[in-house]
Amino acid sequence: MAYFNNIQQIKYEGAASTNPNAFKFYNPAEKIGDKTMEEYLRFGVAYWHTFVADGTDPFGAGTMVRPWDKFTGMDQAKARVEAAFEFFEKLNVPFFCFHDVDIAPEGDTLRETYQNLDTIVAMIKDYMKDSKTKLLWNTVNNFTNPRFVHGAATSNNADIFAYSAAKVKKGLEVGKELGAENYVFWGGREGYETLLNTDMKLEMDNLGRFMHMAVDYAKEINFDAQFLIEPKPKEPTTHQYDFDVATGYAFLQNYGLQDHFKFNIEANHATLAGHTFEHELRYARVNGMLGSVDANQGDPLIGWDTDEFPTDLYATTLAMYEIIKNGGLGRGGLNFDAKVRRGSFETDDLFHAHIAGMDSFAIGLKVANKLIEDQVFENILDDRYSSYKEGIGLDIVEGKTDFHKLEDYALGLTNIENKSGRLEKIKATVNQYLLRTFAGE
Repeated sequence: MAYFNNIQQIKYEGAASTNPNAFKFYNPAEKIGDKTMEEYLRFGVAYWHTFVADGTDPFGAGTMVRPWDKFTGMDQAKARVEAAFEFFEKLNVPFFCFHDVDIAPEGDTLRETYQNLDTIVAMIKDYMKDSKTKLLWNTVNNFTNPRFVHGAATSNNADIFAYSAAKVKKGLEVGKELGAENYVFWGGREGYETLLNTDMKLEMDNLGRFMHMAVDYAKEINFDAQFLIEPKPKEPTTHQYDFDVATGYAFLQNYGLQDHFKFNIEANHATLAGHTFEHELRYARVNGMLGSVDANQGDPLIGWDTDEFPTDLYATTLAMYEIIKNGGLGRGGLNFDAKVRRGSFETDDLFHAHIAGMDSFAIGLKVANKLIEDQVFENILDDRYSSYKEGIGLDIVEGKTDFHKLEDYALGLTNIENKSGRLEKIKATVNQYLLRTFAGE
């Protein structure tokens, strides 16, 4: 059965194209530096937003019109697999991602849930034999069901800890079965509402124990996927233990896990943490912890995780600057953890949204690469921090001084001059590079 009869395979037609079902800037085969766009960007489709989300929000019921919704239960799950691989092929995307409950419904018991998963995983594996689209990462949903009301690995209930571990064990097995390049841990309810009834140390210790068990089991079954932690500061808990990259990195170091994990960084989560997307990417990159990206954006006028498709070219440019400086994303990718707006309820809108996101990151890649080729930011930083290349500054960097010597030096200063940061000039330069891309220069 075909689910997207109105759509042919999406192809690159160039910036002058007026075809809504074509890429204007994303040309998979175009070389940027030493990689093609497809190799650099490694786009992935999020199964949950694309094939499961129905448009429900806190104030209204679902609005999405989906041809597979005429089915229920396992029949619907099978129909979604058929629709998904048709979508992947027509979008020509190299990767997809999912939670366990996205692909198969939970049963009345954990054993029945396993059986449902096994059925759908076998179906997905069969479809993957004839598809270029591979599994970027999988994970398990340990946050939606009411059993996780007090958390999963950080729950006050040891039975829930055990149940959560069983689900992750199965998730690791599924990842290995489908050849996942990564495995993601998102602690949807690994946090607290109030400290008045929370033993923070026990909860964080238990989370550390849980992660070590996951590492050990992956080794046991020879599942060599890259492990990723996805930070988020709030929603649904008031305060989550993986608040941002810095907090997550401190957690990994504290529990001796830093050699086993990297970060999957989401743009909208960065916004909720009070950071820019590029801040989170930079913090991970300079610490050697940038693993993968959930590509979306938030609405600055709305205070929750809106998961919009990325169209902010300034943001995609600065994000791709970090990714290029990182040498690419390695085994990671750009997963569109993004959903069409509630009013965009027709199936064709799913393609339009992904085209917009893919074109936006393609532009960001081209502009960022040109900025790096021209050493724009590097020249700015070299000049701004030039005082650390000689004299007392070089002594500081090389560890050849102390407070006594620094005081003697400071007492001899008669005039200290600072240079302008020239932020406005820098932003204007970035704008110029963006506009040059559209002009074809």
